[in-house]
Amino acid sequence: MKHFAAAVLFACMPLMVQAQAEEAAAQARAASAALEKASAQLDSADGARDRVKALTETVQAFESGLAAMRAGLRQAAINEAQLSRKLQVREDEVAQFLGVLQSIGGDPSPVVLLHPDGPMGTARAGMLLAELTPALNARADALRKDYEDVRTLRALQADAAERLQEGLTEVQRARTELNQAMANRTDLPLRFTEDPVRTAILIASTETLEGFASGLSEITTGAVTPAPVNLDGKVGELPLPAQGVVLRAAGETDSAGVTRPGMILATRPRAIVTSPAAATIRYVGPLLDLGNVVILEPQVNTLFVLAGLDVVYGRAGQVIAGDTPIGLMGGPESGTTSAMSPNGEDTGADRTETLYIEVRQENIPQDPADWFRTDKDG
Repeated sequence: MKHFAAAVLFACMPLMVQAQAEEAAAQARAASAALEKASAQLDSADGARDRVKALTETVQAFESGLAAMRAGLRQAAINEAQLSRKLQVREDEVAQFLGVLQSIGGDPSPVVLLHPDGPMGTARAGMLLAELTPALNARADALRKDYEDVRTLRALQADAAERLQEGLTEVQRARTELNQAMANRTDLPLRFTEDPVRTAILIASTETLEGFASGLSEITTGAVTPAPVNLDGKVGELPLPAQGVVLRAAGETDSAGVTRPGMILATRPRAIVTSPAAATIRYVGPLLDLGNVVILEPQVNTLFVLAGLDVVYGRAGQVIAGDTPIGLMGGPESGTTSAMSPNGEDTGADRTETLYIEVRQENIPQDPADWFRTDKDG
């Protein structure tokens, strides 16, 4: 009876739900397909007529695919660890379960068939065994499925890690080629020519972003025509300049006690930064305590200030289209070890770089959340 009690308890335990494991596998496979597509894009971008546009789309495709692959890897690692822990906890129960199956599966003998309560007890035990056998079989199938899922998830992680490393290598190549393509680009129209002496004087005499913005018109030579486009109907729907999550909204005070009128976007290392709309580049270079800065003018009396970049493209006076690359974030490229870690995906711990975004209209700071789509994590 002791074996029967253990078997009944074991058989009544709920079956493990595998939806999360299957979803993780599907995510990783979809991400792998996205990375393969990005690789094909990179090959075609080598001979593309507009290499900058093609390479920009390729880098963005890699960033999306790598992000999805990281998420799939982490979920697979989490599910594999959960399955393994549950199976370890059940080791004693599994041993009892196997003992019951062995006793049931052995050749019966007259002694085994005897019951202390006589023929009636033997009949009841036989009825209980007949009812219990399907449950025991179902439990055995569930355990077999759990073990198979663990093996599948481990194989998935090994395959995805290899594909992730290949993707990291290829996106580095795409960024290098983009750097070269931007350096060789000479086809952008100019609205004005920057005067480097006046620019240096303005930077040296300015202590605030407001003061620098107000003096931008003084550092140019040549006719400055009105901005070529306007943002009618686009305010609130502009894409963020980089894939990332909002770390701090406008007006929030950081840990150092500094409050700025712009938002801070957390990005992954080496993320590409693009122009949210067609615009004129008003300034490119280091500024105040903001690091490398790109100031864009999408329309008259409106400025987008993007600060904290490691690499910047373009020069003041150039007119660029929307989604044109204007730089790269800093930091080392993430490796497969950190990508497979189950820690930090939801907290943004893998987004170690910060892009400062400020919008100024009539030189008055505006809330960037009113201008950009911030409801989608990139």
